[in-house]
Amino acid sequence: MKVPVRLIEAKRNGEVLEPADLRAFLEGYLAGAVEEYQMASFLMAVLFRGLDARELDVFVTTMLGSGASLDLSYLGAPRIDKHSTGGVGDKVSLVLAPLVAELGVYVPMMSGRGLGHTGGTLDKLEAIPGFRTDLSLERFHEVLRSVGCVMIGQTADIAPLDRRLYDLRSVTGTVPSIPLIAASIMSKKLAEGLTGLVLDVKVGSGAFLGDPTQALELARTMVAIGETRGVPTEAYLTAMDRPLGAAVGNALETAEAFECLAGGGPGELRELVVHLAAAMLRLGGDTRSEAGLRGVAAACLDDGRALRRMERLVDAQGGDPAVVAAPDRLPRAPVRRVIRADREGTVAAILPRPLGEAVVAMGGGRSRLGDDVDPAVGFRVRTRVGASVRAGEVLAEVHAADDVAAEAGAHAIRTAVRFGEDAEALPLVSHRVTASGVEPVPGPTETL
Repeated sequence: MKVPVRLIEAKRNGEVLEPADLRAFLEGYLAGAVEEYQMASFLMAVLFRGLDARELDVFVTTMLGSGASLDLSYLGAPRIDKHSTGGVGDKVSLVLAPLVAELGVYVPMMSGRGLGHTGGTLDKLEAIPGFRTDLSLERFHEVLRSVGCVMIGQTADIAPLDRRLYDLRSVTGTVPSIPLIAASIMSKKLAEGLTGLVLDVKVGSGAFLGDPTQALELARTMVAIGETRGVPTEAYLTAMDRPLGAAVGNALETAEAFECLAGGGPGELRELVVHLAAAMLRLGGDTRSEAGLRGVAAACLDDGRALRRMERLVDAQGGDPAVVAAPDRLPRAPVRRVIRADREGTVAAILPRPLGEAVVAMGGGRSRLGDDVDPAVGFRVRTRVGASVRAGEVLAEVHAADDVAAEAGAHAIRTAVRFGEDAEALPLVSHRVTASGVEPVPGPTETL
């Protein structure tokens, strides 16, 4: 391997690295021969200079090869996962996994923790008392066989190189890089033994890649990686110019996911869940029409089957299943503050990033590696884009650990909720990306 500093300089200067040199550098980091600060510098260089196709392939191959790959062919049925690129209030995975499992598709879901200003599926799940996301691979297989879905973090066996880089990117400002995001996501997913993958690529001010052109490039990149390696993959561009649903913060979002599983919850959350469930079922070989697939997914939410499947999952992974039907048993913040409008007007925007950053500052996310997370803190947004509000009307609730944090949360709400004449919001789902190309998604889709 070349001296690490020379590789860092080469990438900083926009040079294309030789595959053998890049592979040795990445393997050296995992082995301890490359220091954390050197890898942090290299990631910053990649953020600004990017990776070409050969370099990206080395990243994916090395991450994937750093650990084990699962063989789930013994299940004898489709294995489909879904992954989101990260958003504020995005609790979709908690609903999708049990829903799609109830409809006959195995869902081996390997998720991550909060990254930057966005929440993580693992942190939401761990708000459930006793829930274990650190299952052994043996227990992973047992839960998947018995429940039909399983939701864990990366084990030490799966893409350990990605696991280290993921944590480092979160605290070094190197998250919004298309090749780094693509390599991280796809290395984990390719190790899961899938027969299909659905990607939820966020677009808007609260996404890591807010520009639609960049989001589309990311979607195409990940679809190409999956298809090249034999995993049918499709991606959807979805809105993150406002929080998804009303809840922001781990326990609050988990409770809202349970509401959706019980047939309720915010309309946009339900709509996106049903849309992505239909995509997963279609990749699993279901030949019904789009309307038919959406209909069976919606019915499964409404009749309680998906909720009961979630109870089985929580129980199998060590959690208290009673929490699913009684989400008030989730952790609750000691301080709550109601934020009211100081004037009448139309809500022109609800900016997600200030809310996500505030949750981190309030203790609900990580500023440094190894930080503990307070699952109870966050927000419930009580208004929506386009709403006409009166002076004194409730805009949101802040859930905080103390009065100082509550005041910071109140400031975040006042920053995030913007008033104005023109209220515009991105379509909830705008485009579908497959190996065949890009097509717009007709909308607005009907909320079932």
